[in-house]
Amino acid sequence: MDILIGVVVGLLLGAGSGYLYRKASAEKALGSAELQAQTILAGAQKEAEQARREALVEAKDEVFRMRSEADSELKRQRSDFEQKEERLSRREGTIDQRADTLDRKEQAIEIKEEQLKDRNRSLEELQENARSELQRVANMTQEEARGRVIEDIEEQAKRDAMMIVRDIEAQAREEGDRRARKIITICMQRIASELTSEATVTTVTLPSEDMKGRIIGREGRNIRAFEAATGTNIIIDDTPEAVVLSCFDPIRREMARLTLEKLVGDGRIQPARIEEMHDKSKVEVEREIREGGEWAVLETGITDMHPELVRVLGRLKFRTSYGQNVLRHVVEASHVAGMIAAELGTDVALARRCTLLHDIGKAVTHEVEGSHALIGAEIARRLGESAEVNHAIEAHHNEVEQRTIEAVITQVADAISGARPGARRETLETYVKRLERLEQIAMEFEGVDKVYAMQAGREVRVMVKPGSVDDLQAEVIARDIAKKVQEELQYPGQIRITVIRELRSSAYAK
Repeated sequence: MDILIGVVVGLLLGAGSGYLYRKASAEKALGSAELQAQTILAGAQKEAEQARREALVEAKDEVFRMRSEADSELKRQRSDFEQKEERLSRREGTIDQRADTLDRKEQAIEIKEEQLKDRNRSLEELQENARSELQRVANMTQEEARGRVIEDIEEQAKRDAMMIVRDIEAQAREEGDRRARKIITICMQRIASELTSEATVTTVTLPSEDMKGRIIGREGRNIRAFEAATGTNIIIDDTPEAVVLSCFDPIRREMARLTLEKLVGDGRIQPARIEEMHDKSKVEVEREIREGGEWAVLETGITDMHPELVRVLGRLKFRTSYGQNVLRHVVEASHVAGMIAAELGTDVALARRCTLLHDIGKAVTHEVEGSHALIGAEIARRLGESAEVNHAIEAHHNEVEQRTIEAVITQVADAISGARPGARRETLETYVKRLERLEQIAMEFEGVDKVYAMQAGREVRVMVKPGSVDDLQAEVIARDIAKKVQEELQYPGQIRITVIRELRSSAYAK
């Protein structure tokens, strides 16, 4: 036990001596650190004092420099101000001199004005004396003399003006006639349009004589079906290897020609096949109408046109006016109008456009009642054409008073194109109108489906709706049509009215 106590006491004494040693070392390190801190602090204070002194010196230098610059600027401004004052002083002196000069001139003007007033008073006195003397000699008052002089001057002026007007009118008439002849001559020389005269028949070549019998069919059923579908009349005569299609409507005749050529080429000719080929021919003719309109606008250089208007224009390819093809007529007249407009210095493009569209009403005159000029203007107005174009169309036959130079040019170009030798034939137009009227009369009756004028107007074939018209009523319709035609039309010989009522039934076996 004593040994254990001694060991513990020894350990305690050893730990106490180690603690005292560490404490002494720490106090020594603390003293050294405080000494270093004081040394660093003293150095920092010295550096701060040195920096403050340097900054103060720099600030004093900067203040001195700024004061020097301010003094220099002040001196410069003072010098400028003194120069401006000197210039102002010189200018004031100049203004004073000018003012003195103006005062002297004003005084001189006042003196001259007084002199002029004195002279005017003297002149007035002289005029008054002269006037009094004239009145005494002429025995007339001043108003009477003035009226007499005015009358003489007016009379002389009227005579002179009348002579000048007469000379001007004579010169203008002579010059106008000369220029008009020159312009029209130039236009007619430069235009070289192809002349085409439409007929009412079309000849179709056949590969052999046997084909005529196949076209007629058993008991004539094929030829009846063809004529009923196409509205044309087939003339089969002694002409070798050829048949003739007769119809006043060129569009209908063209469809019939294409249909017959397809049937002859195919070899199968029967009623159902005829209707099928006729439908295909309608599509081809419609395409040809569209191509005709596109050709017309490209030929005249007018491309910004409504597509429907181009299509209506293309229908003119199959229309004639007094034997003249209307589409070629409007294209030719459009070229003439452009030449006239160029000679007159007006809008060439507008003149061509007006003239190209002036006869579009003829494309639908068989469908719409009224003048083709007014109908064409309404079509153009509905399809977005300008007011100038619409007015030229409606005024080219004087239904409306002409108000623009383009309307006059359109009428002149139309007359030039139609008046060329051989361009038109009166008889064909009259013939076409008579056949159109025949069809219109028959279409006015209830139950009528299709009407075709054939045999040069000597026969009218009327197809009625079998569901709406019976056999007895068909006879009544034929008699009524014949009576109305006899009352309204004048024609040589007789016109045969044929009413056809055909009922077809079909079924499919599956």
